[in-house]
Amino acid sequence: MRATARAEARHFWFRGFRWFVTPLIRRALEGATHVRILDCGCGTGANLTLLTEFGSAYGFDISATGLNIGRSLGRRDLVRASVTAAPFASESFDLVTSFDVLYALDHDDEQAALAEMFRLTRPGGHAVINVAAMNILRGDHSVLSREVRRYTTATLGQAVTRSGFAIERLTYTNATLFLPLLALRTLHRSRGLAREADAHYEIAVPGAPVNALLSAVLFLESLWLRRFSSPAGSSLLCLARKPGQNSR
Repeated sequence: MRATARAEARHFWFRGFRWFVTPLIRRALEGATHVRILDCGCGTGANLTLLTEFGSAYGFDISATGLNIGRSLGRRDLVRASVTAAPFASESFDLVTSFDVLYALDHDDEQAALAEMFRLTRPGGHAVINVAAMNILRGDHSVLSREVRRYTTATLGQAVTRSGFAIERLTYTNATLFLPLLALRTLHRSRGLAREADAHYEIAVPGAPVNALLSAVLFLESLWLRRFSSPAGSSLLCLARKPGQNSR
């Protein structure tokens, strides 16, 4: 968790993630006022910095360590809770988010977490979900992030719609890194996945020139994704809507 907290501000992957997700957040909240946003499984709360650009943002997580790190950095709207039983009133948020959480849950908890997100979302409101994708990209990072599964468009789509949401956008991301990741993670599996204690190099920020180059690559991909969807990639990004009309 501390290694992740150090990487969140500068690592090319986190920069790319924010570029990918921002247009979907903007689309979900277009025309909304007095916006309330909830990040489910927020870790250190780093994504609240982005979310508060769009409204009042709150986060919760089961990890006391992550929350303590977030609070030490001045993030105050954080509470400790499980994604399967969130301590918030039903239909009280315009947008709920789940960033790289669902893939670490067993099947029953995954479904319970999505049901909670549906409960918390106002009719007409949205959910934005990001998960790890494609089993052929399982590698040392999977150990570090404690993956239970990696998704395809079919499996994520089924899980999200089963909870009651209607999908508005579903695409792979990090497609520009697919081939090098495939080669690297095939190597990981061939020699055996690292232990969690030895996998922290996966989240280390590369040297400045490499980090800047990969950041630029992902930024260009984010521009492409504004109009098109990718057929492959290391992550899946979903925008879903709760049926009904927002009465506010």
